Amino acid sequence: MTTVRSTPHPAMQLRELVFGAACAAALRAAARLGVADALGEEPATADELAAAVRAEPLPLRRLLRALSCYGVFAETDDGRYVHTEMSRLLKDDAPNSLKYICLWCTEPWTWDAWPVLEDAVRSGRTVFRDLYGKDFFQYLHEDATDSAQVFNRAMTTSSRQSAQDVAELLDLTGITTVADIGGGQGHVLAGLLEKHPSLKGTLLDLPGVVANADPRLRDGGELAGRMCIIPGDCRREVPVQADLYIIKNILEWDDESTRRTLRNVVAAAQPGARVVVIENLVDDSPSMKFTTAMDLLLLLNVGGAKHTKESMISRMTEAGLRVGEIRPINAYLHAFDSTVPE
Repeated sequence: MTTVRSTPHPAMQLRELVFGAACAAALRAAARLGVADALGEEPATADELAAAVRAEPLPLRRLLRALSCYGVFAETDDGRYVHTEMSRLLKDDAPNSLKYICLWCTEPWTWDAWPVLEDAVRSGRTVFRDLYGKDFFQYLHEDATDSAQVFNRAMTTSSRQSAQDVAELLDLTGITTVADIGGGQGHVLAGLLEKHPSLKGTLLDLPGVVANADPRLRDGGELAGRMCIIPGDCRREVPVQADLYIIKNILEWDDESTRRTLRNVVAAAQPGARVVVIENLVDDSPSMKFTTAMDLLLLLNVGGAKHTKESMISRMTEAGLRVGEIRPINAYLHAFDSTVPE
């Protein structure tokens, strides 16, 4: 009797990991085709979906079959396709849509950068200038404007989704003014102002970013009367005094930029002011697979890094902050509460 041996589990896992690029490419293709938006609440055939997204039925069926293996869409017994919890996140209008995050993490430049990860690991520096002859954000805004728009959409989506969690977590007892440093379009700040009617806010970010601030914060918006919008670079100067400073998801540049930003906040703040740093961490987090992958991507494109709890505390302490409580905001973010010493 011949014994049929199944493939050892670790070997199968490794084979699947090696083809991780195929999974990422399949997600990107589905997002760009708009398959999730075309699939309604009723099961649909590949032919019906292909007609809706202007694709060939057989290749689309193969794409859906591959994604279904990962729980993105599901195939019924009669060969139709239905939504899963993950496939709904690819819809444009989903409350917690990850469509633009999927597109951002699979933009064309990423496929050039990943193969030279070995070089980045050997040298310990970004390899982006070697690939494109210019720094990452310069390339993005000068040569890849479509990718820059995807980046803006992805960051806006991410900020909106975390804004409510931040507003619910932060205790603002005794706080009358809050400054969001490098706060993007100000979604977190808007959430705080809506929850606390007596609070006043300041948004500081680059001119091109704050020009597109949340409409609630701009002239004519319902929160504009309690807002000040300042165009500027927090790595150069933080010309703001506030009871509370929020620094969210920006301390992942190179170490010198991170140190300058923290020092600038401490220099601007009055003794006793609170500084809350909110970051993804590469340790002690349910999102470690995603965050460690982003950490490697930061090494490639800007020479930055995600932090551990220890490294974040170290950077904050070096800047002169007294770090207190550290709390998870959600599965992806931690808040480091600190004060400027008296």
